[in-house]
Amino acid sequence: QLQASGGGLVQAGGSLSLSCAASGRTFSRDAMGWFRRAPGKEREFVAAISRTGLSTFYSDSVKGRFTISRDNAKKTVLLQMNSLKLEDTAVYYCAVDHNAILTAGLSYFSNQGIYDSWGQGTLVTVSS
Repeated sequence: QLQASGGGLVQAGGSLSLSCAASGRTFSRDAMGWFRRAPGKEREFVAAISRTGLSTFYSDSVKGRFTISRDNAKKTVLLQMNSLKLEDTAVYYCAVDHNAILTAGLSYFSNQGIYDSWGQGTLVTVSS
């Protein structure tokens, strides 16, 4: 089970940190991802992190502004979002992949179909 939190209202250029808490016993062996769905749009990939935390992957739209990290002891994944833009407004979802191999890359993690479970989403609204 995944529980996303940390969403809210922030001005453009500001920062926000999202957290995803996992309750599964396999967390340290799971890869994790963040996706988002903007109003009127399809859900899209944002970022992913390997089970070791040594590899991270980002969409072009957030690269350089967002940072994904994990704390396996706390079973949490964080998404630090800086320099937020109006177009970052969306519901953000975390997801878990129980089967990723260490050599998996961006094309693998950006595929929504590989994720086994999803959190409920947290709303991020960026205002001008």
